Amino acid sequence: SFFSRSGATKMSHRKFEAPRHGSLGFLPRKRARRHRGKVKTFPRDDASQPCHLTAFIGYKAGMTHIVREMEKPGSRSHKKEVVEAVTIIETPPMMVVGIVGYIETPRGLRALKTVWAEHMSDECRRRFYKNWANSKKKAFTKASQRLATPEGKKSFEADLAKITKYCKFVRLICHTQMKLLNQRQKKAHMMEVQVNGGSIADKVEFAKERLEKPVAINKVFAQDEMIDVIGVTKGKGFKGVTSRWHCKKLPRKTHKGLRKVACIGAWHPSRVQYTVARAGQKGYHHRTEVNKKIYRIGNGFYQDGNKIIKSNAQTSFDLTEKSITPMGGFVHYGEVKQDFVMLKGCVMGPKKRVITLRKSLLVHTSRSSKEKISLKFIDTSSKFGHGRFQVSAEKKQFMGAMKTDKVAEEAKKA
Repeated sequence: SFFSRSGATKMSHRKFEAPRHGSLGFLPRKRARRHRGKVKTFPRDDASQPCHLTAFIGYKAGMTHIVREMEKPGSRSHKKEVVEAVTIIETPPMMVVGIVGYIETPRGLRALKTVWAEHMSDECRRRFYKNWANSKKKAFTKASQRLATPEGKKSFEADLAKITKYCKFVRLICHTQMKLLNQRQKKAHMMEVQVNGGSIADKVEFAKERLEKPVAINKVFAQDEMIDVIGVTKGKGFKGVTSRWHCKKLPRKTHKGLRKVACIGAWHPSRVQYTVARAGQKGYHHRTEVNKKIYRIGNGFYQDGNKIIKSNAQTSFDLTEKSITPMGGFVHYGEVKQDFVMLKGCVMGPKKRVITLRKSLLVHTSRSSKEKISLKFIDTSSKFGHGRFQVSAEKKQFMGAMKTDKVAEEAKKA
């Protein structure tokens, strides 16, 4: 900087003044122990609010872009159209299979009672096994049989009464429905979702009503809400210091390579300090990104009489009947048929990565967080190459009759 510690002196050379490369706040940079993003802090509970859930699980489908009119008085872009990148996260309804009550202790929270539902799907029970195919598939069979008896029902109610009497926090055990997705994985992802709002009795009643029932994304989040996303980043493998820490490359004629750290420390202390950039794992790190704005919560395909309604990418300006899936499908993902969330900007991880969505921990007051989003256009052109057409009908109109169409027509006549 211009003013050094000794006072106003001539500016030093940049190579002596630059800050260190890479943040030490994310140490250790090693592979995450868990594949699904873990909610380490739930939002603060407020008893004056109605009971509500605070988190959800989705699957990253891909990215596209939208056009909208910015509503920001004083800005140069006010009342002008802006193009923004958005991420589509597919969020099929989650099933509630359990209730956990936590008490506060001097050493933190402790689970007092866990109450499980009577019926549990196979995709949920797969989560309790390493190898489902070779197992006896007996998980929760005795427990569900016991819950069907009068004694089981009595102990179920007694456990809920204990949670109501002693516990400070109530969380639901929820799992995703893999059968609704077009993925190879059959094992459901499970997580505890905290119930906030109302008294403990209200929370327990809220949880009890939802046992064995699906919870949709629009019951958890709302349009224009600011949320946090938690997940594991895209893995890059073992990388050197230039890629991993973005250190400066050495001059061209450097002996034994130039993508290195020139000096890894002084003679003494005669150890390499932890602050020195070294080669190692890059990517597949657990990260939490805050303040992602929801641009749209879209409904999945649904039946209306004999017709399947797919037009979840329509806007008031673009009345073309089209779904959010671009032409040819999302690359390395496929078609989005279930409910989805459209978030502004990017989200960590590759396609199909499981992403945890959480309600924000903050009270938002900024103009951008309060802005009402009205989309004019959602791009659904192909993401594999130079997308030219928004829907297949548009392509057919431009290209004319194809050979396959003629063959299909002849087959119909025959």
